[in-house]
Amino acid sequence: MKRRDFITLLGAAAAWPFAARAQQPALPVIGYLNAGTPAPTGFPVAAFRRGLSEAGFDEGQNVAIEYRWAEGHYDRLPALAADLVRRRVAVIAATGSPAAGSATKAATTSIPIVFSSGSDPVKLGLVSSLSRPDGNLTGVNLYSAELITKQLDLLHELLPQAGNVAVLVNPAAPYVVQEAEDARAAVRAHGQQLEIMQASTPRDIDASFAAIAQQKINAVLIATDLLFTQNSDRIVALAARHAVPVMHYLREYAAAGGLMSYGTSFSEGYRQVGVYTGRILKGAKPGDLPVVQPTKFDLVINLKTAKTLGLTIPPTLLARADEVIE
Repeated sequence: MKRRDFITLLGAAAAWPFAARAQQPALPVIGYLNAGTPAPTGFPVAAFRRGLSEAGFDEGQNVAIEYRWAEGHYDRLPALAADLVRRRVAVIAATGSPAAGSATKAATTSIPIVFSSGSDPVKLGLVSSLSRPDGNLTGVNLYSAELITKQLDLLHELLPQAGNVAVLVNPAAPYVVQEAEDARAAVRAHGQQLEIMQASTPRDIDASFAAIAQQKINAVLIATDLLFTQNSDRIVALAARHAVPVMHYLREYAAAGGLMSYGTSFSEGYRQVGVYTGRILKGAKPGDLPVVQPTKFDLVINLKTAKTLGLTIPPTLLARADEVIE
């Protein structure tokens, strides 16, 4: 073999690995848009990844994820959604608030979107039908904002003599008006007085609990909002400091020392967002995937906290609890 032919052959052989790598298809990219911040929402992200894995996709192996966080500023969501659209991601998981779904819906009519919503997504305008979502959206209804009447009923069963109740809301929440109306109707039915407390920052939460203590409010309900999810430890600590019974919407509150919670599993909801995202990556169309509705609602009671507050849980309420923390 001539020296020139040998060098040419050697160069071609050396180029083979690079050519093979160049021919490897790029990983599909998921856009993950969340209205909150990374650290406090650790368990939903883990649940989302678990659902993705069940659908056959593992981050860094056969799929990549671009994360965008609004850090509690809902007004940042449209720009973050537009950024993911420019990135030409394969699908967008819009989570943390239905506002993330709305912002993403406004940003694209072609990229599939899987949302999580705390209230009826039809009423919020995300989809026109739960069974046959139209367009490029489908998702999961966490059904949390719609439980406020049931939560106040349970709180009244625990404290039938309570004359006044406060509901803590975030005025920026998409469903705050409906929550306030539901709360007023429920409290009127119990013959109680209602105080609507507003908080849009962690400092507002502190101020609201100070006002609750000053006004000698008998019990508090925490309305559904990402701000409160991210500040669950703060809320539990404030409730303990001011010795006020509080009803929460997440089991994690009660597990951290809150008195009671009633609602669906957010972890399960985010897992389902991951499953749907994976199915869409495999070729499913959003319109063929019905919006997931929860079927299980758990009542969790923390007996240790009840004892600290000097409360006796009625046997009938205790018997209906799905989980009792002692």
